[in-house]
Amino acid sequence: MLMAHPVVLRELVEQYETLRALQAERGGAEARRRMDDLAYTLCVSTGTRDVDAALSAARRRLLEAPVGEDPALTA
Repeated sequence: MLMAHPVVLRELVEQYETLRALQAERGGAEARRRMDDLAYTLCVSTGTRDVDAALSAARRRLLEAPVGEDPALTA
């Protein structure tokens, strides 16, 4: 299975959590659609079928990711 890069996962998780907080506060349709898109992308990126499992898998992957500079991002 392909695994998303930790930088991508971190960004997806951060965006989802930010929108979840906004959704709880304001509840706009645009935020809901973006959350749905992010949930789908997180599920695909982690090989899961629901957003809670995807968030758990992404966080676990981020904890396991090597610490340090990524040569692919500095080239």
